[in-house]
Amino acid sequence: MKAFAYASPSSLADAFPLLGSNWGATEVMAGGTDLISLMKENVAAPDRVVNIKKIHELEGIRETKEGLRIGALVKFEEIEANKIIAGEFPALHQAVREVASPQIRNMGTIGGNLCQRPRCWYYRAGFGLLARDAQGKALVPDGDNRYHAIFGNSGPAYFVSPSTVAPVWIALGAKLRIAGPGGVRVIAAEKFFVIPKSENEREHAIASNEIITEVVIPSSSRGLRSANYEVRQKEQFDWPLATATVALRMKGDTVESARIILGHVAPIPWPATDAEQWLAGKTINEANAAQAADAAVANATPLSRNRYKVQLARVAVKRALLAAAGHHHAAAAKGGE
Repeated sequence: MKAFAYASPSSLADAFPLLGSNWGATEVMAGGTDLISLMKENVAAPDRVVNIKKIHELEGIRETKEGLRIGALVKFEEIEANKIIAGEFPALHQAVREVASPQIRNMGTIGGNLCQRPRCWYYRAGFGLLARDAQGKALVPDGDNRYHAIFGNSGPAYFVSPSTVAPVWIALGAKLRIAGPGGVRVIAAEKFFVIPKSENEREHAIASNEIITEVVIPSSSRGLRSANYEVRQKEQFDWPLATATVALRMKGDTVESARIILGHVAPIPWPATDAEQWLAGKTINEANAAQAADAAVANATPLSRNRYKVQLARVAVKRALLAAAGHHHAAAAKGGE
């Protein structure tokens, strides 16, 4: 690991002067579960690491006039133990319980999870975010692309967005508050993730001298019927192959509006817009859930070795819809897909 300077400010005001004007020279550390690995693998080699763990204004879960405010330093285990979240936002509670292992949930933070870098093995092996060889040729299309994107993969990026919780924030209409030397700005969670066009860009709409301070779930999202469904190769700690988060606004037994966000299938959390529109005015039953799931993956463009992910995404959408509507036994069924 390259030697680096270390700073541990106790306030945002003290942190901002320590941050760099360009990506790479300075990195922010919260839980450190991703950054430390990147540094050990020499994928990240910052001159300075700014530890923000002592900035107490980034902590805590509390009710505000805007909605439920969750600080960027809140750990997964805190969300898992929160009774308001468990009762009113089941998709978030489910997604957090699926994150990694108890050890990681005790260290990982909400802000860090949003900003974590892709798990693409080409990127982690040092071939860059866009996975190019020395001649600039893309390695993924003709290479081992089993775990890469099936949406938004026309290039130049083929990795999948690694955050399991990010689709939940989007489905719930969450807002992110981001602070920097120029002040505070608020953006929708769905606008935070971007597909980079060059190696000089990152996959998040945040500047190198900014810090996420909190996530706010708006009060208008209370009352939504939500669920999260994750498909993994094994039950214990593993990265998902596909996830689906569903948030339904119901009028009796009828869907008034729906949000369906797919995870781990595209460089950004992927909205299943066609399925959302198809569901409006319909009830949730086995047949309609299956048809919505078909609509969700109709425009998938799998690569040479990851066509199987289309079926996994389809299953995730169907089961998440059934779970959100209260058909838990059907959602948990192993057959009939």
